[in-house]
Amino acid sequence: MALIDNAVYVKGRRAANPTTLDETYEVMKAHQGFAWIGMYRPSPDEVRSVAAEFSLHHLSVEDALKGHQRAKLERFDDILFVVLRPARYLDQEERVEFGELHVFVGPDFVATIRHAESPDLAQVRERMEKTPELLALGPEAVLYAILDQIVDEYGPVVAGLENDIDEIEDQLFDGDQAVARRIYDLSREVIEFQRATQPLVGMLESLQKGFTTYNVPAELSHHLRDVLDHTLRVVERGDAFRQLLDNALTVHSTLVTQRQNEETRRLSETSLVQSEEVKKISSWAAILFAPTLVGTIYGMNFTHMPELTWVFGYPFALALMLAMGVGLYGVFKKNGWL
Repeated sequence: MALIDNAVYVKGRRAANPTTLDETYEVMKAHQGFAWIGMYRPSPDEVRSVAAEFSLHHLSVEDALKGHQRAKLERFDDILFVVLRPARYLDQEERVEFGELHVFVGPDFVATIRHAESPDLAQVRERMEKTPELLALGPEAVLYAILDQIVDEYGPVVAGLENDIDEIEDQLFDGDQAVARRIYDLSREVIEFQRATQPLVGMLESLQKGFTTYNVPAELSHHLRDVLDHTLRVVERGDAFRQLLDNALTVHSTLVTQRQNEETRRLSETSLVQSEEVKKISSWAAILFAPTLVGTIYGMNFTHMPELTWVFGYPFALALMLAMGVGLYGVFKKNGWL
């Protein structure tokens, strides 16, 4: 059963605890109070039952059935339809989990449709029942309490994201190769967090204007202003996180480029050293090749080879070998090869 908690309130106090939706409608009319219906992942038939009883607009019902909506506030005559994106930080997984909450607020009812574990609406109900004077202000007071709870639950998310960003700053300068992927993943979470929180500013401002138009007690408007102040601080933190991550990505790219440049310089230096060694080896090979060439010519066995009977042939060959070697050495030395 998707009906988590269901009650009828009269003058800020719980007057009845209906077990079914049909019973809720009857008791609400009998007591002349307002109903607070809390549902968790209800079936389409249950949503349509609430829609039929309270004459909900078909477009808002369609959004509630489909889910995956952006945070928004819509008014259909005297009924408010609010979509909220609560969030919670999972410490063990070091990630942010986003939920979705649909709230219908009318003159005599509040219906919440929750699609995730967050927010904990049981805490909201318990808090409101402990302050009947606030609950007596009507369904709009319940909406205020839900908004306040969701904004309060953003606090641990902000702290978790801040801690993750601090860890990224350490990883950047430790040369961790996985830091780029973590920056991208965290950036995606921050963007999703901004999508959840930024629309709240306009929604709360619109609610305040509506409270004035529909003669909602001023006390409730003061409470709502406090929620708006907290929301603005959360939004500012989200914007700061986005900027920090953009800067971290820039620093990471700079560090990677610097490391690549250092590696290129090291390879260039190694290549230069190897080139010098090749020059030396080539020079000595050429010096040794010159006498070998002369010796090879004189070693050929031809009958009519010139200089075979010359007395100075052998000393001349040795002198020629030495002269060629010394000459090549001088040339290579002059060119810096040796």
